[in-house]
Amino acid sequence: MDLLPGLPNDIALECLIRLPLHQFSKAASVCTSWKTEIKHPLFRQRRKESGLTRPVFVLAQAMVTTIRKPYGITSLSSTQFYRLTLYDPERGCWYDLPPIPELIDGLPMFCRVVGVGSDVMVIGGCDPVNWRVMDSVFIYNFVSGSWRRGTDMPGGQRLFFGCASDSERFVVVAGGHNDEKNALRSALLYDVAEDEWITLPEMATERDECKCAFHRGEFHVIGGYPTHAQGQFHRSAEVFNSDTSRQWRLEEDFLGADTCPQTCIEGDDGRLYMCRDGDVVVKINATWKHVARLPGGVSNGAYLTAWQGKLLAVGNSILDEIHSSYELDVNSESKEKTWRKLDAPNEYCGHVQSVCWLEI
Repeated sequence: MDLLPGLPNDIALECLIRLPLHQFSKAASVCTSWKTEIKHPLFRQRRKESGLTRPVFVLAQAMVTTIRKPYGITSLSSTQFYRLTLYDPERGCWYDLPPIPELIDGLPMFCRVVGVGSDVMVIGGCDPVNWRVMDSVFIYNFVSGSWRRGTDMPGGQRLFFGCASDSERFVVVAGGHNDEKNALRSALLYDVAEDEWITLPEMATERDECKCAFHRGEFHVIGGYPTHAQGQFHRSAEVFNSDTSRQWRLEEDFLGADTCPQTCIEGDDGRLYMCRDGDVVVKINATWKHVARLPGGVSNGAYLTAWQGKLLAVGNSILDEIHSSYELDVNSESKEKTWRKLDAPNEYCGHVQSVCWLEI
C-alpha cells in the first residue's frame, strides 16, 4: 500500500520523518502502513541521519502544592507524588508524560529513569505507599505514545544502583545495595529490543550509590562505597566493554577525590563533566579542570546532563526546596561562562529525583 497516494514511497517517507515529536502517536494511528513505518527502528535512524531528531529531557519530578501562610503569603512546596515531566529545549516548553497505568500512587521513590532509542525506562525504586523495594521495569515509547511492561529486574532486591544506556539498545544496572543494606558488586545488562536481562561478571568492588555512564563506547561504573564504609566514596571506576573482553577493568583514582559521583555525565564532546564543591568540572586526560561555578539556584544537589555543546543543571539552593534549571554553553569562548535560567511554570519546579535525555 502506498504511504501517500500519488507519491513514491521514498518521498512519502521523507514527509513522515519530518513530523513533529508530539504527532508520532497520532500519525501511527492513521493506517497500518504508517504505523509499520513509524514504529520501525530505521524510522528514528532516518530522522537522525537527516538531522531531524531533537533532544528532550525527562525528569522524575514531584508535584507541587501551594502553601498559604499568614498575611496572604504563599509558597510552593514539593509533594511526595512523583510523575514524569518533559522539557523540550527547542520549543522551550514543559509538559507531563502520560502516567504509568499500574502506578496510581505515582512513580517509585528513588527509581532510575534512563533513555534508550525512542524509549524512556523507569527501573526499580520503592513503592511510595508501603516502601516495598520494586524490581519493575516500565517503558514509555515516544512513537506509540504508550507504556509497556518490561521483564522485571532479576537478582533480588536492589536499591540506589547506578544505571546508564548506550542510547540505542542496551542498559546497564550496577551496584547499589540489597534488602540487608549490603553493598553489591553485581551488574546486569538489559537488551531493550529483546526484553531480556543478562547477568554480567561481578565487579571487583562493592559500589553502593555509584554512578553509571556510557563513555567513549564503554559502560563506566563510577565511585560508590562498600558495606563496611558507608558514605566513604571510592575514587575509582570500573569499565565494561560488551564488544571485546566482556570483563571489568579497574581504573584507580578515576575521580581524583573521594566524592559523590551522582552528577558525572558524558558531554557530546566525549568528555566527562560533574559537579564538585559548587563547581562544574571536566575531565581532560587524567585531570579534572574547572569549567564554571554553579549558580546559587542549583548549588544544593544538582543533577547534570548534556546535549549539543550545552549542560543542563537541575537542583535547588540551600534555603529553597523548589528546583530550578539552568543552561550553560560549554563551547562559549567567553572566559567567564554564564548560566541562563530556564523559565518553568510553577508546576514544573518540584523536587527532581532523576533526569535523562533522549534524541528523538
